[in-house]
Amino acid sequence: MSVLSGKKVLLGISGGIAAYKTATLVRLLIKAGAQVQVIMTPASKDFVTPLTLSTLSKNPVYSTFLSEENENEQWNNHVEFGLWADLMLIAPATANTLSKMVNGNCDNLLIATYLSAKCPVYFAPAMDLDMYKHSSTVASFNALRDFGNIIIPAETGELASGLSGEGRMAEPENIIAFLEKDIESKLPLKGKKILVTAGPTYEAIDPVRFIGNHSTGKMGYDIAKAAADLGAEVILVSGPTHLQLKHSLVTVERVTSAEEMYKVCHQYFKDMDVMVAAAAVADYRPKNVAAQKIKKNDTAFSIELEKTKDILASLGEIKKQQFLIGFALETENEIEHAKQKIQKKNLDLIVLNSLNDQGAGFGKPTNKVTFIDKNFSIEPMDLKSKEDVAKDIVNKITEHYA
Repeated sequence: MSVLSGKKVLLGISGGIAAYKTATLVRLLIKAGAQVQVIMTPASKDFVTPLTLSTLSKNPVYSTFLSEENENEQWNNHVEFGLWADLMLIAPATANTLSKMVNGNCDNLLIATYLSAKCPVYFAPAMDLDMYKHSSTVASFNALRDFGNIIIPAETGELASGLSGEGRMAEPENIIAFLEKDIESKLPLKGKKILVTAGPTYEAIDPVRFIGNHSTGKMGYDIAKAAADLGAEVILVSGPTHLQLKHSLVTVERVTSAEEMYKVCHQYFKDMDVMVAAAAVADYRPKNVAAQKIKKNDTAFSIELEKTKDILASLGEIKKQQFLIGFALETENEIEHAKQKIQKKNLDLIVLNSLNDQGAGFGKPTNKVTFIDKNFSIEPMDLKSKEDVAKDIVNKITEHYA
């Protein structure tokens, strides 16, 4: 999955012949999973139609502050566009637009949006050879870099003038590759290896029946995705669940029982930087598993249970440099029990859930947690979606390595 997936991309198009390539550029951004909003300068509409770009981006295309059909309609708010975007890409960026960007010459919606943008701004120059090498253009490049903008260098090839040389806008495929590489290089967890457990375990009674719990695995899956989105290589050890996670940086290892999860976790742990134990592992399992389905004969039926191996405690005993995060689901004396787990299992951080909190627990889309670190610092959090809780947990990891 591309690192552009889910990104909100604001594409600014200025008036150069290379604007015809933006149809392909929009299509590739959408294919990568990005949301795309297009803003055009009035001159750029001579080279590519708003209808084409609107159809490909699945969003209206804007080029003026007010509707050209009805000036009494609400104005197109450049501030909202600038706040919406995760990144802004100006392609093609003509000499004229580059100069306006440098000097704040705000005479169109594109420049107004650029000046309002709070996100990283990339620009892909496009002009003829002599214009590209002119001192004023080079000065624009340097000034924009000093502002923190990122140049996607022009390529060498045949130009609109008939000449051949540097100044040709980078091909759409190369622009996408540049964006992906640059974003990946800045991800805070790039190069980190994280082990995450998720879901329940099923402990067999016979070939048909098992002991399990109501965990859906969503919390662990959301943590795995959030970590991978920040560049981490993730091993997700999943108990039985219907959930799926397709991400280029996530490897899913599916297990059924606590014993299987124990073995897989120990297989990977020594090479990990972080372990997040979000699975709801069974504490007990049947001591004897029937080889055949147990028949319903007696009115009473008993099963002798034995303890399963404590995965997290066993990893805490052998941890070296790993940052170890556990979960605690409690119903009483929550804080004290969580502190005891930190000490007993040699944890760096525990994520406390209380079933007394409305909206928390198994099978719900939300969660309310309290973070307690190994120094017993306590940080209660508000009720949030599990996706946002996962991001909070992953932020704790990035803070640890900051």
